[in-house]
Amino acid sequence: MTNKVLKMFGFLPIALAMMTGPGLVGAQESSSDTVRVAVVRDMAGFDPQQFVTGNFYLIKNLYDSLIEYTPEGKAVPSLASAWAIADDNLSISLTLREDVLFHSGNQFNAAAVAATLEKATDPERGQNVFSTMSVVKDWTMDGDFQITINFKNPTSDRQMLDLAQFLLPIDPAGMDNVATAPAGTGAYLLEERLVGQSLTLRANPNYWRKGEPATETIVFTVFDDDDSATAALESGIADIIYSGSSRSAIRLGDAGYQIIKGPGKLTQVFRINSTRGPFQNQKFRQAFNFMMDRENILRIAYSGLGDITALPWAAVSPAYDASYIKEFAFDVDKAKALLAETGLSAAEMNDWALLVRSRETDQVIAQIVQASLAAAGLDIKLNVLGAAEWREDLLGGNFAAVVAAVGNVQKFPSRVSTNSIYRTSNNPVFGDPHPHPDYVAAIERVNTTVGSDADVQAAYDTLNRVLVEEAFVIPITTYETGLIVAAPNVSGFTVDIDNMFVARTVVVK
Repeated sequence: MTNKVLKMFGFLPIALAMMTGPGLVGAQESSSDTVRVAVVRDMAGFDPQQFVTGNFYLIKNLYDSLIEYTPEGKAVPSLASAWAIADDNLSISLTLREDVLFHSGNQFNAAAVAATLEKATDPERGQNVFSTMSVVKDWTMDGDFQITINFKNPTSDRQMLDLAQFLLPIDPAGMDNVATAPAGTGAYLLEERLVGQSLTLRANPNYWRKGEPATETIVFTVFDDDDSATAALESGIADIIYSGSSRSAIRLGDAGYQIIKGPGKLTQVFRINSTRGPFQNQKFRQAFNFMMDRENILRIAYSGLGDITALPWAAVSPAYDASYIKEFAFDVDKAKALLAETGLSAAEMNDWALLVRSRETDQVIAQIVQASLAAAGLDIKLNVLGAAEWREDLLGGNFAAVVAAVGNVQKFPSRVSTNSIYRTSNNPVFGDPHPHPDYVAAIERVNTTVGSDADVQAAYDTLNRVLVEEAFVIPITTYETGLIVAAPNVSGFTVDIDNMFVARTVVVK
């Protein structure tokens, strides 16, 4: 059998950041040996398979992926120098670099990748990578620096590459303690952590990318809130804010600071529990496609940083289709027409409350939604809860409707099903069997279509149409996560497909 071989030798630098503000240039010789980064939450742990936003400023500094993506979604080498996807789309063979050491000094090799895959397949240890591994059958080591991952069914090229990008090899010697002690190949080593206060990284002297990292020390300081982080940047205590708010970023951008955005956005969505009350009625749910005042939500809640959308995808996703934005634009008359077709009484249509988290942005969005629904004749109440209670109800499916973000929207389309409301099985909102079988079938079609480009596009088109017709989730806007605001004398930013912070090319002049 022949292979479709995609060989890329040598590392290709990921494109520089998209930005507004002062000019941005590539990494240069640093005049400071320290980069000071303000963050607004403490880390959750050092396990790279605990893929949560609180760890995004650390993961790509302590670990490397097998492959990387450019901001446009093109696969480029990282720890894997080349790869080959079989013609039957049942396997991907990866050629590994031979000049890479873990922080411990142990050799990076196929055995380490195999151990990382083994951890990822364990429902207890695999953390957020476990669900991604559901398509994997097994793997074989074809030498010290060659490994082949086999899939249960024919799998698309992009889904295989997503898995390779999502997988960050862990040193087998540190596997058992990786939650509390990093065990990667990354550009930086952990020097010190003060819980709830700061975390210091120092350059890995044996790092495999020549000339990197560009700066000796990275100091992350945890601030209580966005305002205090902003004050630190403006006073010169910090060089960078990572994952601050859009509102603060716009103000700082107007004052001459850099705003660096990436493709790994989140999508804010109106989640519907279609097993409850009036939401069991499909026409009622479909009316909400036209009741989201997306432009005002983006403008007021996110200061315009992001994009309006009627589908859950970021623009870099292969399933992205801009035509849906126009088709499902805010239109009170179309919403009223669908509501009239439901056969529901006014009392039935208003017999629910919108679950709202108590933080400011969520309350602003909820008030805009409440007003747009009122324009269509719906008079609903807001159930505002503190963060802990809100999250418990969200993850437990204890709501009629709620606005909450989803991620993985820039990757292979079926990756959206890792989010609770989109899960096709073991769904915490709907349970089993899933009440929307057309959606389950559309996800399965996307997962198993490996033919021509036309066949693949048809699968994406079917999924998109099912999403708006079933209407158990109504996308509103994309918005920035992992947003970077930097002083004018900072340069060399590397954009990550997931909007993680990559420090190895950053310098302060």
